[in-house]
Amino acid sequence: MGNSYAGQLKSARFEEALHNSIEASLRSSNGDPQPIFTQLYLEPEQYPGNMEDTKPKAELALHGGDPPGPELVNGHTSNDLDELEEEDDSDASSPPLPYLQAPVPDGCCTLDGFCQAGKDLRLVSIATESIDVPAGFELVGAKSPSVPEHILVCAVDRRFLPDENGKNALLGFSGNCVGCGEKGFRYFTEFSNHINLKLSTQPKKQKHLKYYLVKNSQGALCKGPLICWKDCKTRQFSSSASTSKPSSSSSISSKENGGTNGHSSSPFSLLVPTALRVNGPANSTGAEGRPALLSPSQASLGPQGQVYRSADLVDSPASSSMNSGPPKKRHRSWHPSTLVPVPPTAVPVPAIRPIVCSPGSVLAMPPAQPPVAGFVQPQPVSAGETVIVPDNLLNTSGVRPVILIGHGTLPYFYGNVGDIVVSPLLVSCYKSGQVTEKTLDNLSLSGSQLLSVETMILLTLQYLARLGSDQIPLREEFEQIVLKAMLCCPGGPAISASQLPWLARLEASVSGGGVQVLVTHNSLGEGISESLRSLGEGPPHQQCLPTYVVIICASKMSGTEFCVIVLGKYQARALSEGMLTTNEFLKEISYELITGKVSILASHFKTTSLGDNLDKQLVRYQRRRKGQVIQPFQGDITDHIHSQEAASMAPPSETELLSEAFQIYPPQLSVARSLLSQVCSIADSGSQSLDLGRFCKVDFLVLVPPSHVLVHQTAQRIRQSGVLVDLGMEDASSALQKSDKYVVRLDGDVHVKMEAFMRKVKQNPYTLFVLIHDNSHVDLTSALSGSVCHGELQGLADRVVNCQEVLEAMNLLVLQVSCFPFTLQTHQSRISIHNEVHWPSNSSLGEQSANHLAYFGLKDYSSSLQWGVASPILRCDDAFEKMVHTLLERHPHLHSMVIRSYLLIQQYTEAMMALTSSPSLRDHITPETLAMVEDLISAPCREGSQGRGHMLLVRVPSLQLAMLAQERLEDVRDKLGLQFCFAVLLGSPASELNLPRNFISRLRAWRGYDNEDWVPHTYEDLEGLPCIVILTGKDPLGETFPRSLKYSDLRLIDSSYLTRTALEQEVGLACTYVSAGVVQDPKKAAAPRETERGKAARSNDGDELERPQSNGSDATRASGSLAENGVSSSDVADSSQKPSTSFCSPDGVTSRDESTMIHGVKQECDSFVSELPSNPSKASKAPPSLCSSSSSSSSSSSSSSSSSSPSSSSTQRPSQSTQCGRSAKPARRSPRTVILSRAAYNLLAGESGSQLSSSSLLPHADMAWSSPLRPLITHDLQGAEQSAFYRQWTIARQHHADYEAPSASHPRRLLLSGPPQVGKTGAYLQFLRILFRMLIRLLEVDVYDEDEVEEETPEFLAPVNTQWPDIEEIRKLPFDPFPRDPKFKKASPVYTDKMPKFLKDPKQEGEYQTPAKRETKSIRLSRFAAHNAFHHCEQCHHYCEASPATQLSECTFHAFTFCSSMLGEEVQLHFIIPKAKEQHFIFSQQGSHLESMRLPLVSTKDPDLLKSPIFTPTTGRQEHGLLNIFHAMEGAAHLHILVVKQYEMPHYRKYWPNHILLVLPAMFNSAGVGATRFMIKELSYHNLELERNRLEEQGIKRQDVWPFIVMMDDSCVLWNAHQQPDSSETSEGGPAFTNVSLKTVLQHMEATPKISLYSMCGTRKWSSGLSRRPAGQPYSRCHLHDFVMLNVDLTQNVQYDLNRYSCEEVDFNLRANSSGLLLCRFNFFSLMKKHIPVGGHKDFLVKPKLMEMENPSPISPSQYVCAPDSEQTLLAAPAQFLLEKFLQTCSQRLFPKAVRNRNNPVLSIDSYLDIGTEVSVCYINSRPHSTNLDHQGLAFSGLLLYLCDSFVVSGLLKKFHFLKGATLCVICQDRSSLRQTIVRLELEDEWQFRLRDEFQTANCSEDRPLYFLTGRHV
Repeated sequence: MGNSYAGQLKSARFEEALHNSIEASLRSSNGDPQPIFTQLYLEPEQYPGNMEDTKPKAELALHGGDPPGPELVNGHTSNDLDELEEEDDSDASSPPLPYLQAPVPDGCCTLDGFCQAGKDLRLVSIATESIDVPAGFELVGAKSPSVPEHILVCAVDRRFLPDENGKNALLGFSGNCVGCGEKGFRYFTEFSNHINLKLSTQPKKQKHLKYYLVKNSQGALCKGPLICWKDCKTRQFSSSASTSKPSSSSSISSKENGGTNGHSSSPFSLLVPTALRVNGPANSTGAEGRPALLSPSQASLGPQGQVYRSADLVDSPASSSMNSGPPKKRHRSWHPSTLVPVPPTAVPVPAIRPIVCSPGSVLAMPPAQPPVAGFVQPQPVSAGETVIVPDNLLNTSGVRPVILIGHGTLPYFYGNVGDIVVSPLLVSCYKSGQVTEKTLDNLSLSGSQLLSVETMILLTLQYLARLGSDQIPLREEFEQIVLKAMLCCPGGPAISASQLPWLARLEASVSGGGVQVLVTHNSLGEGISESLRSLGEGPPHQQCLPTYVVIICASKMSGTEFCVIVLGKYQARALSEGMLTTNEFLKEISYELITGKVSILASHFKTTSLGDNLDKQLVRYQRRRKGQVIQPFQGDITDHIHSQEAASMAPPSETELLSEAFQIYPPQLSVARSLLSQVCSIADSGSQSLDLGRFCKVDFLVLVPPSHVLVHQTAQRIRQSGVLVDLGMEDASSALQKSDKYVVRLDGDVHVKMEAFMRKVKQNPYTLFVLIHDNSHVDLTSALSGSVCHGELQGLADRVVNCQEVLEAMNLLVLQVSCFPFTLQTHQSRISIHNEVHWPSNSSLGEQSANHLAYFGLKDYSSSLQWGVASPILRCDDAFEKMVHTLLERHPHLHSMVIRSYLLIQQYTEAMMALTSSPSLRDHITPETLAMVEDLISAPCREGSQGRGHMLLVRVPSLQLAMLAQERLEDVRDKLGLQFCFAVLLGSPASELNLPRNFISRLRAWRGYDNEDWVPHTYEDLEGLPCIVILTGKDPLGETFPRSLKYSDLRLIDSSYLTRTALEQEVGLACTYVSAGVVQDPKKAAAPRETERGKAARSNDGDELERPQSNGSDATRASGSLAENGVSSSDVADSSQKPSTSFCSPDGVTSRDESTMIHGVKQECDSFVSELPSNPSKASKAPPSLCSSSSSSSSSSSSSSSSSSPSSSSTQRPSQSTQCGRSAKPARRSPRTVILSRAAYNLLAGESGSQLSSSSLLPHADMAWSSPLRPLITHDLQGAEQSAFYRQWTIARQHHADYEAPSASHPRRLLLSGPPQVGKTGAYLQFLRILFRMLIRLLEVDVYDEDEVEEETPEFLAPVNTQWPDIEEIRKLPFDPFPRDPKFKKASPVYTDKMPKFLKDPKQEGEYQTPAKRETKSIRLSRFAAHNAFHHCEQCHHYCEASPATQLSECTFHAFTFCSSMLGEEVQLHFIIPKAKEQHFIFSQQGSHLESMRLPLVSTKDPDLLKSPIFTPTTGRQEHGLLNIFHAMEGAAHLHILVVKQYEMPHYRKYWPNHILLVLPAMFNSAGVGATRFMIKELSYHNLELERNRLEEQGIKRQDVWPFIVMMDDSCVLWNAHQQPDSSETSEGGPAFTNVSLKTVLQHMEATPKISLYSMCGTRKWSSGLSRRPAGQPYSRCHLHDFVMLNVDLTQNVQYDLNRYSCEEVDFNLRANSSGLLLCRFNFFSLMKKHIPVGGHKDFLVKPKLMEMENPSPISPSQYVCAPDSEQTLLAAPAQFLLEKFLQTCSQRLFPKAVRNRNNPVLSIDSYLDIGTEVSVCYINSRPHSTNLDHQGLAFSGLLLYLCDSFVVSGLLKKFHFLKGATLCVICQDRSSLRQTIVRLELEDEWQFRLRDEFQTANCSEDRPLYFLTGRHV
């Protein structure tokens, strides 16, 4: 195992037992390590000739003779120290020998000649097969003793095979199995097991790899020449210890400062104290730049004949040097008696030797490899001089020197190498010459500004000289110094070799002896040797050692070289401990405890500081008490009562119930919305990676680190938030039990649960799953590197979150949540920088009043040091640090955390004794410790506290030390009679909380719980309980602590925690919400700071902002934007006054009932912000006053009334509003007090201290800086800027899960970051809720839901048994001219014999300004819906989206010209026809000229055919129009044409590239919908004629050509079928309806018998009232609109009015019906129309033609007309539009007699115009033979003549009877036609006109105004 600092272990047997117990955790479970092998050639003559002639004889002897066996050589070269960690996860030592090994794994093949995978390896079987041999590999034959007749084929890296002289084979092995193809066997032992060699001795490649294999003339493999291994057995022993000397790489990067990574390749690094590892590049830590340490030299070999010196010893860098002690873990058969003692000098230990970066550099970097992950080709290594490390160096001097690699060649070290450490801490800073051009550009530097070696030496000296005695060199700090030097003095002054020594001494002189300069002329080794010799000479008290010795060697040959030896005891220890990963130092601590090395230290602490025996004193005091104990509360520390009485004491019962309410605060809401908008932008990105339109449900799973408490805490948040019920996943009753199902710990069981989850994901493609990876910074290890480390499985998160299934599932979003997002923001990050959501800063949340809560985080702790108060909340316990220093010097062999832990236990022990039995101990306890323990014991005894107290959190990362602490403190507490005063809990992630019954019953009483089974599961459940929680585990995992947490003791967190995440997550334990005033006002903050207690505000990452569980907490948990909550914050209630039961929650709930609280307060906050402040006065009264004035020292307890007592502070909620009675001002919540070690304090003090702030440290041990030169990062860099910084300047190391991440970030992965305990859990639960709401909204659509105006049931009922209408029966039906559709309810009613009975409310003139909102209803879209441009799905993307290959040019433009009789001129329309749609059209022979659009035949019977072309007029709705009817048509082929205005054509083309567009002429750009319908009908009729002519030539009858078209609005969304009248079963609630497709509806209508005789068919409009109404007639003759099937043949002579903007359909229907045409509505089909707020034929914005004013007043419709030639403002709007608007709103002035007079309508001839809802219109058709209403006996109140044609004659008008005083309105195109019309119709005979009754629309003459004249009937 290697001699530890304390000397050899006691016995080989113990050694073996220890190995067995820890072996499992040392060996990686899997992984494919990629070591860089040593580059030793085995022949001396192969070395370059510059070896010094003066080489010591011993070393030359080692090189002489036979090449040494590979088994003992372990120098490794690397071209990059970044690679030092390359093998972290590899088995640090090779696998156990087969003959000692466990049996082959189950299911493996063990047949001779076959590999374990069952594949044949025998040459005879596979000679003719083709074998894939990677480059650089050879096929060789192996002989197995069990099948001597066969040769087994293997592929081996030729670097590990000898040449023809038997030389130059690299040590070690690298091979592949040619049978199963498994690659990457690094150890021959492992490979021999795989190929079933079944050896009885240690496998050796020399013995078993016999032949090269070659191909014969037939191409078959056959046995070739023997492999020329030299015979191993004849070697002299000396040759087996060959010297090796690795060369360090040319670019070291990364974590010089130690960190928390958990991998090590060497068992020694894990078990030898401070892991003295030889540093070879294959070594686990090197890649991080955490240097490998040198190990004690051990040469323990078996007797000469044995072959233990085998190849696999090479595997561990440490192995070769560790042979003098007990055996390596594989060699269990060794016994001490077989050891051959070897002089220590015989075994060379290679150290890292940095290469001088000169042209003659020994190592060339392979050009292909990036600097971080390079492999090095073997290179000969030049030898250097050697240094013998003196024996007992550590014992003699009390310090283990650390050699910081500088620039140049380090020597070999022999002898007691376990007592020195080589560290590459600063080496990357000296490699700035290798920085890339790009990096230099980013920093505005040029190559000429790089510094020379001499300048670097002076900078190093300057830096070291200025470091304080309690500071250690920090790589990041020195890098900034180097960068500043480059920026401020480019190039620097040239320093010559002769100037350097005196300049260096000058720099060192300012250090007062702390830094010495040693100048040598031959080599660095000379200086190192001298320093070590002088260090080992005398006892330490006789020397005053310098802290640093800088050795400079200025030789002519190699230029200037230097290195630094650290001799300061504190600095050397901190640097060497800092090189261990967290896992390594925790293993190291276990090792020291298991092996009993701590016994000397433990015995020291058996006595008190006064020298008495501790245990005896405690027993004496216990006897003196005689069963009495200290009263737990409501007494004094001096009051004793009997223990049974104390056990049964219950707190007063009048305390309030503590309801657990959960609430979402504005910051959480805003973060949830940001997440949602991020998800939407992923869906909108067009990358097809997320299709939100297809999901109708949300499901989720939360992954948390392996902590039982965290699982309960998260499940509790889920329960309280009600999210399971809101997402419809559970009902209210089951949600409480089943919340645990949605939280999974990342432990051994995670795979089963994840498999079940992924099965659900696959089975439910229409559910959007969200996998939430909470605290995702905790386990960053990649699955390949994962192993069991320190009892924790590592690499699980990577295995789960980054597995292929998760990445590929299209219905799965991954949300990673972290307080330390920079761990996931490397250059290789899997998360896009655009998919990050950052918590808003306090400042962005607006002003807060002092009573409200504000988040108090890391940054605030740092800045609090400038508050200038007597008792800061961030403290360093200097007295404790002094004691630690003394002990560290006394015990150099122990890890400092062990020493700190023992001291901490003693401090707490003696503090308890000082306060109870031994007051004389007070002077020996640090004031910090005494104050905390005193507060802990006395708080529950204070008046009004009701027994509540504070929590004291002590962080002890090592589980063994934590258990020791708990056991010891409990024992002392019990002996002192304090067992009922406070609890001592072990907070371990691996176990549930375990609390004695008496404390549980106290918690139950405070909470008012009757349930005897209730036990606390989370730390928050301990609210108010006085307790010490000893929190153990490698990392804090995100658990939330109660508000009663007052102190966080982090004195064990020291220089081993030198990465940003490691350090900040410890302090993060104390972050929480505090009163806003505390943060803002330093003066006010002083008092609370002492009382910090209150600070417990809401620390919970999960519930973060959500409220913790007390009433009090509820009321006080205001949010970031607290001001809105109207809730004052306070911490501890003063229960001395009458408690109030009410609790003010923001929504005003006042309730003591927990269930109502849970549901009542959990409100979903969109409305929330507006509601909150509604009752500020009430709010301010209710909240509890949570005073936290108890100070950390007992003396300050008087500082705030009784309520201030800490006890109450911890209890805060007991009487929530009690203090309010006294004063409206609630007590403050102050931040928690954090007590730190000096090392951590220096970093957290940040800019206010002397060192860098923690934010500048390396973010995480698994990351590396991409360049030693980079800008400085500060705490102010937040959110996106911080992310961009880390993405540019950090890279993932090999063990990081992102190391091999694909180059493109994952599209469905998001990162939510926010500081610790800020409320992230609440935010992501809220996100799930609003995501679900949005999906439901996406699947729903607002459709108009308005009942039709009822008509009386007609006497005539059609037969009810017809599926289709019978033409004869339909003809008998009367036509209903009244427009019953609700959209016409504001239009003029059409007069009929049976007018509806109701009268509409008269409306005021201005009402048009604010049209009443029409009723809508949200309806779930069915699979038959029409969609807008935002819909994407797999089925229809080809329908509406252009394929990437198609260009817009693939559409063809075609002009289509025809003559319109109505317009009296030729019209030219343009078609834009995509290539795929050309089959619908006929082109001329040349293919260029469009001739017609194909029409089918009436007689065709094809079940899939849709005969009617569909025309959709659309404007302004290129995105929102429902133009995708693929699903509505069930994917069937159809012809769909969009009719668009010319200026909108490009927009529609962009959104609908696959649609046919019909572009109207430019003259219709400002026309209304009437013009569009007119053109569609004209075109269709013209096309019908063309098709008839074309088909007639083919012998088809003209009347057989299909005459129908469909005209459909762009807002038709769904079609329904109501129960058909002939279906027998009628449900009780009236006819039900089912969604059907548009295809079904059209095909049904097209299949109507004698269809050609109908002029129009259509459906009714849906309304929810349809289902309540009794089934009416299946068909009716009435108005049809929105969706009509129009017979263009029959309606040839009835035109749409092309001038119209509104009611054009009613006008057309009336004219068609009066022309004797048949309109038929299918009443068992209904149409749903979507409410689309944008576009469509909406109103023009009417504005003045000439804008005189900036903001003109709105123009009322009465100004739309004016007297001709008047001065009135002329308007920029079409004349027809102005006229229609004027008539709609001002008709009561035109037709006063008609207003609200249903019996005397206005007569309108040949047209229907809307003249306002109060005026009825009677429509009469002037054409001969037309069908008109019988007007006998009807007196009209007015006459409207609109653009009347020649059919209107004076004789016609004379048939009608008018009331006296009836009015007339004649409208014409111009003034002359107006006069002609009056003359032609002889109107002056019956009507009286005045000059002033002539008007025009308010247009200028070029806009062609319309003119009208009014008159009165005489």
